[in-house]
Amino acid sequence: MSPPIRAGAIVFGGALLLVALWLRWVGAPAGPVAVMTFLGLALTIGTIVESRYKSPRAGVPGAGWVETGERFVDPETGKLVTVYNCPRTGERQYRTDPNAH
Repeated sequence: MSPPIRAGAIVFGGALLLVALWLRWVGAPAGPVAVMTFLGLALTIGTIVESRYKSPRAGVPGAGWVETGERFVDPETGKLVTVYNCPRTGERQYRTDPNAH
């Protein structure tokens, strides 16, 4: 997600939370307040957690990593990405071939 869209999603989620707070303050029924609160929290927290995606690194990972056979073209770089897995930890790494064009 691009930084401006990410910032907009967080701001919009915060605005939903402020609307929920205002609705609660003016005595609105619990249903609309709960919906606004849920949507605001989901959008804000979801956008922050989504930042776990990291751009692929170049090269092959070290010992203990196994190629999964998964490959895809990274939409941000346009490069072919190979997925590796560490069976011991379950961690995944996304790597590009530095020699590929």
